[in-house]
Amino acid sequence: MILEALSAVLLGLALAWAATRRLPHRLPAPLLVLPTGIAGALFGAFVTHSALGAGGFKLVLLGSAALSAASLSLLLRPAGRLRRSSAAA
Repeated sequence: MILEALSAVLLGLALAWAATRRLPHRLPAPLLVLPTGIAGALFGAFVTHSALGAGGFKLVLLGSAALSAASLSLLLRPAGRLRRSSAAA
């Protein structure tokens, strides 16, 4: 369990770091992005480990990566300006 948690932390940190390097203009400050990636990965590892048991280390890491990426995607802002019409519809 400890190895799964440490692996999930490293995976979440790597995903968050890659997101801050690749999309800095669409994400908030890295001080928010890095802990979000780590927390998402830890929660994903917990949920996957609870569902599958102790047997599937690779599946736990896959679930960890999926939930970390999903939580990081919630931080994304739109790329361009939003179009708003001035007239009421």
